[in-house]
Amino acid sequence: MKLQSAIFAFAASLFTSGLHAQIDLGVLERDPNAPIPIAISGFTGEAAAALRLDLWTIGCAETNESEARFLVTGSNNGRLEGRLIYAPGKQQLLGKAYAGSNARLLAHAFADDIAQVFKRKGIAQTKIAFKVSAGKTSEIYVADYDGHNAVQLTRDNDIVAAPAWAAPRMLLYTSYRLGDPHIYSHDLNTGARAIMSRYSGLNTSAAVSPDGRRVAMILSKGGSPDVYVANVDGSDLVQLTKTREPESSPCWSPDGMTICFSSTAEGRSALYTVRASGGQMLKLRTAGVPNATEPDWSPDGKNIIFTSQMGSFQICIVPAGGGNATTLVEGEDPSWAPNSRTVIFARRDRKVNRTLSLLDVPTKRVKDVKNVPGSVSQPAWAR
Repeated sequence: MKLQSAIFAFAASLFTSGLHAQIDLGVLERDPNAPIPIAISGFTGEAAAALRLDLWTIGCAETNESEARFLVTGSNNGRLEGRLIYAPGKQQLLGKAYAGSNARLLAHAFADDIAQVFKRKGIAQTKIAFKVSAGKTSEIYVADYDGHNAVQLTRDNDIVAAPAWAAPRMLLYTSYRLGDPHIYSHDLNTGARAIMSRYSGLNTSAAVSPDGRRVAMILSKGGSPDVYVANVDGSDLVQLTKTREPESSPCWSPDGMTICFSSTAEGRSALYTVRASGGQMLKLRTAGVPNATEPDWSPDGKNIIFTSQMGSFQICIVPAGGGNATTLVEGEDPSWAPNSRTVIFARRDRKVNRTLSLLDVPTKRVKDVKNVPGSVSQPAWAR
């Protein structure tokens, strides 16, 4: 959610044609994944911590001032003042002051403005949902992407799982609160919730189309768990797969035309695609990586992130059209950020609890998400 506090420029100077000619941003334009060497100074406490993580998610690599290509300087005494300076020529590219009482939120707004200068999508003000397990029960929580401001959404005292964003302030999830697994919709503004799907058997793994109008889900009303599509209110249900083996974890292509999911139709778990309007399910090639599950399609449409069980759970990536898959890091339950660069996932610690971590896909760098409660899994990044 965008910061609503008053934001005003005190020395803004963005790319004029003359200034742009003096600044070597060519490498960033040629390779949007290239690490950006920066030095950060002047910020303290929560503002400094938030800013460092926010800039890390857009591919910045912090270094000392003598080696930095860009300088991020400022202060957060009462209000936050920030500047972005091109180090070789000492040209100021951005200068703003951000008024408000929450230093973290002000830092997030500044980080997103820096991302815009670098022609990268900022995610500092986005939200995540996730499952927190406690013994035999679990509940759904919502937090800022960095784990701060975690709020418990459900209090069902039962198994609650598979959160999915239906809108900026609306979630879908599965709950066993009435004995059977039903899919619920939950309005984060009012707290109101309703059953969206309550067919006999399994109702789970809701995934909402990019336009917010349709939902893919796994239902076992016909016997085996299959992929179905309906309107987001549950009407106009259509069955897309009809296999004897179970399907799981559907996700949508960004254009809303195709659904990717996992199936054991040929024995081992593999990824398949099917047209959202119906048709034949097609196996997606993930060469070099077996047992593919839990796919998530990047918002830019280029890649699919997924989990593979190869002794341990591994986060892997494959081009959206299929091909050679690459193993990135140990973990499970991957979910793309809106920037198609950062992924949030769950990993197991030595105590068998699970925690959330962030992955910078191009560099394979990982940072843990702090401030989340308990054993955490199944993160879903709001887009």
